[in-house]
Amino acid sequence: MLATALLLATACGKQEESAYQPSLSPRSQSQATEYVVGIHPLHNPQRLMDVYGPIVDYMNSHIPEARFKLEASRNYGEFEKKLYAGHFDFAMPNPYQTILSLKHGYRIFGKMDDDEVFYGIILIRKDSGIREVADLKGKAVAYPAETAVAATMMPQYYLHAHGIDVNRDIENRYVGSQESVIMDVLLGHVAAGATWPVPWEAFSAEYPDLASQLIVKWKTKPLLNNGWVARKNIPAAVADRFAQLLFDLNQSGQGKALLERLPLSRFEPATDETYRPVRDFLAIFSKTIRRVEY
Repeated sequence: MLATALLLATACGKQEESAYQPSLSPRSQSQATEYVVGIHPLHNPQRLMDVYGPIVDYMNSHIPEARFKLEASRNYGEFEKKLYAGHFDFAMPNPYQTILSLKHGYRIFGKMDDDEVFYGIILIRKDSGIREVADLKGKAVAYPAETAVAATMMPQYYLHAHGIDVNRDIENRYVGSQESVIMDVLLGHVAAGATWPVPWEAFSAEYPDLASQLIVKWKTKPLLNNGWVARKNIPAAVADRFAQLLFDLNQSGQGKALLERLPLSRFEPATDETYRPVRDFLAIFSKTIRRVEY
């Protein structure tokens, strides 16, 4: 089991970008306009394809004039490069990326619900001997990426609020993925690791014996969940239909089954104004921890 998990951690850091290709007839392929859908790396690429690919299939079956292709990125940097270049037609960025996308030709039209579970967690080994936040001084802490919100920015602010100078008291390691954070803590490469509930719960379900060696030591307060954006030049009929299908998933048995795989209760409408609390958090974070664009 440990060997399998080690392979998982390696794949999380090195797996190349991949695209989910829906099955379409030659006739529909020739007539449909293709739209690329990007999901930020909240999972490793393979798991992301497994849970979001069926939603792309659902869109293809309900919008015959369009062909949607899901594209996963190997890390946050690759996703952001493509997002800010306008490569994606539709995208589900994290809250920080959602705000920055507005400067690159996108508009916010929706978001994930369940804001109460969008918080950061800090994992340690049960046998680490760490009892207080101050015990992390002089030690290494892992995060998936500098621009992760729940899994990096919010935990760093938590540490700051509990007496840690994030830039001097600890060594910050950005390891590329949520799963790599978990494995680095498990293997003792770092004293603690920050992630968020969704990947931690998925890991715990798949590798319960390994997860039992870790403990969620600290939790942050919640913030707004991940957003949905569309390029402003997408035909309104397609964008509106895509949005409505997302928002109505929780109204049918098939849709609920798709949401359970994420897991999520529903997607909901959102606008630029919806994300004002995220802007407020970023302003505080930028002043107290490290400067970020917002």
